[in-house]
Amino acid sequence: MVMKKQTLAIDDVYVPVKRRQTLDLKKVEALAESMMEKGQEAPILVRPDGQRFVLIEGLHRLEACKALGETTVPAYFVQARRH
Repeated sequence: MVMKKQTLAIDDVYVPVKRRQTLDLKKVEALAESMMEKGQEAPILVRPDGQRFVLIEGLHRLEACKALGETTVPAYFVQARRH
């Protein structure tokens, strides 16, 4: 697996429905408070899909960034190996 870190526009990140259903607002609130003090410590993981990026990992980090009014989010591009 190859990972490349970039900064993405939050609006360009698509969250699959199944992933959205796992959202815990208390977790988002706690992460947002932590981000205000320490900054975002771990980028989200996405995979390119045409003009957008599909969220693989980091739903609560993404939502915490939104809650803080951020327009961008640090992300790692994940490319699965082809078999």
